[in-house]
Formats: sequence, C-alpha cells, structure tokens
Amino acid sequence: MHKPVVEIDTFIAAPSATVWKAMKGGAMFPGTRIETDWKIGHPITFKGEWQGRSFTDRGEIQTLAEAKELSFTHWSDKDGSSQRPPSYHVVKYELSPSGARTKVTLSQFNEGEDTEVDAKTQAEFERNWTMMLEGLKKSAEGMH
Repeated sequence: MHKPVVEIDTFIAAPSATVWKAMKGGAMFPGTRIETDWKIGHPITFKGEWQGRSFTDRGEIQTLAEAKELSFTHWSDKDGSSQRPPSYHVVKYELSPSGARTKVTLSQFNEGEDTEVDAKTQAEFERNWTMMLEGLKKSAEGMH
C-alpha cells in the first residue's frame, strides 16, 4: 500500500467496542445505509444522498479485526470515474483504546495509477473524512 493521501485522528469518549458498534451500525458514513456481511473479501455497499443527489458507493472488505481495525476498497459513483481497480482507494479505520477513550485514525490510500493528489483534492478529502469522523464520534458518544 502507498503512503496515505489523508490521515486524520480523533479521540472518542467511548470504549473501542462501542465505537466499533457505532461503525457497524452505519455511523462511519453518516447518512448512509451500509450493506455487507462484514467478512473479509466480501462486498460492502454504501447508499445515501450527498448534496441532494442519490449515490451508491462500492468496495470490498480488506481487513477486519473486531474493535481494532477495518479497511475496505472504496469507489464512488459521485466522481464520474469508472468502476475498476485503478479508480478505487482504500479506507482504513484503526481503533486504539486510550483509557476511557478510543483514538480513531482514518487513512485513505489511493491505489492504481492515481496515487498522488493535488492540494485542493487533498483538502476536500480531509474535510469529508473529518465530517465522517465527527459523525462517528457523535454517534458513539451518544451510545455510551
């Protein structure tokens, strides 16, 4: 895997098991419906609405360690790219217990031909993933 295009950390005031439950309940992509059986090598689909438009994002579970790590390939129909491996990126969530809190690190790795992005695109990725982590934090802390 290449170096991350984006890597964001946040601390959530909840144990990692609660954060994990929130993630699997859909809070890792707020406002979306997640369809998967949570098995490595199996598909994961995200359906929802973004800026007034319906979308379906697709991928495949790459790693899964209960309450510790989840990674999956990700392709979005929002960006107009073709649904083939060079258009995918990998999203990785790592959970690290820290007392009564959990440190969550979200990383995006671009795969295929386009592993580098310009500063504007990187800033957009950072905004979007920060928003996703804020939604996860709100959900997990509300469950605790």
